[in-house]
Amino acid sequence: MSISRFQGLVVLALFGLMLTSCSDDDVVVVNPEQPVVLNCQQPDFLKAGDKVALISPSYFTPMENVEKTADVLRGWGLEPVIGPNVGKVVDGRYAGTVEERISDIRWALSDPSIKAIICNRGGYGTIQLINQLTLTELKTSPKWLVGFSDITTLHGLLTRAGVMSVQGTMSSFLAKGGTDATSTLMRDLLLGQVPRYELPAHSQNIVGRASGVLVGGNLCTFVPNLGSQADATKGKDIILFVEEVEESMHNIDRQMRILQMNGVLDRCKGIILGEFTDCGTEFTFESVEAMLHELLAPYRIPVLCGFPGGHGDVNLPLVMGAHVTIDVRSDGASLQFDIDGSQQQVNTADITAPSTSTALRMRLAGKTEAE
Repeated sequence: MSISRFQGLVVLALFGLMLTSCSDDDVVVVNPEQPVVLNCQQPDFLKAGDKVALISPSYFTPMENVEKTADVLRGWGLEPVIGPNVGKVVDGRYAGTVEERISDIRWALSDPSIKAIICNRGGYGTIQLINQLTLTELKTSPKWLVGFSDITTLHGLLTRAGVMSVQGTMSSFLAKGGTDATSTLMRDLLLGQVPRYELPAHSQNIVGRASGVLVGGNLCTFVPNLGSQADATKGKDIILFVEEVEESMHNIDRQMRILQMNGVLDRCKGIILGEFTDCGTEFTFESVEAMLHELLAPYRIPVLCGFPGGHGDVNLPLVMGAHVTIDVRSDGASLQFDIDGSQQQVNTADITAPSTSTALRMRLAGKTEAE
């Protein structure tokens, strides 16, 4: 058979496939490598008297902490309501069975009187919920959900569903009194004052300006979600936020290279590196940021280092799923959320917090024995 005849048969075969009839009920399979368009709705800001649900989607939190957080919310003029299953302990750590934890999420989402949801603690467990929740139910009643660490999975689900959420402090920290900057800035954000962050210069910054949809969170939480419906890194033109706690340098490098091999870094318009709290120093790099600088420099995108978000003593709120702009300069950097609300400028260099013991941070992050 001649080459030209063979090519002709291939063309005819492909043409035949294109003419195959499809009914309206047929499922259209999208190329799994094709980026998705992220377009998130902004929930309504809170007002005095609004109900805020406290739920535990991951590890359990002592009821004493939950009750103290409820007192903090009352002091903010809000009305706390505690999830029906909060306080339960399953298998020594989980805050209930998978069904009970999902039930509390659905309860908080479906109750129209509840206007926001604050998670009590991270740890581990939200990966068990990914295939139990649908994107449709998550976007039916948009409301702010707040949390970090293992709650990164829920942020990914909400972003894919088209709803903004807040990476912010939880009951385990709010229970300390809620008067620190981490807590009050999260409160202000929920009430409509959107932070515009100004950051000092960092030796590992890569200068540049970029805009995109903010995704990411705790590195070892969202990397295992690649390819799932909680994978917000599938988005096109993203700004990726990364933070970690108590991980070796080599495991951080491994996770970042998994992102690289899956094309995530190619889809990034910029990257924000948060806190790498109590992370390893087994290599001769001066810091985790220095190690990641070598990996990220060839992409020629801005990299903002040292954002005080994650498991450190200061954990400033971020609006996940929001369109953001980062401007990284030689003399500093800025991070702006392009969403509704009044603007509040926050100079991160001016914010301090009491030191938290390493042991407590590790317990809250689920890295050591439960509380």
